[in-house]
Amino acid sequence: MLFLHIKISIMQYASLDGILRTILTIVCIYYLLKFIGKLLFPIMVKTVVDKAQENFHQQQQSYQRPQNNQSDFVNTNSKSDKPREKKKVGEYIDYEEID
Repeated sequence: MLFLHIKISIMQYASLDGILRTILTIVCIYYLLKFIGKLLFPIMVKTVVDKAQENFHQQQQSYQRPQNNQSDFVNTNSKSDKPREKKKVGEYIDYEEID
């Protein structure tokens, strides 16, 4: 008897009015989020690009500073004294076609 009463009360909530209200709520939330996204997305992208650009400029400045100091030193290591050996990969195998 209790199961029958629960089943009837659930059926009362599953009306056409409730379904339409739920669908309308979902559609309104979707368009609201879409509108807010159109407003906030460009601002977020601009912030991310500005931060990346700032980091890039900082890295460039830190890279250029030590390079200017190193240009005063003379390189005493000469690579032309002893040429490097070529890396040996393996043997060459000649394959023949069989008919």
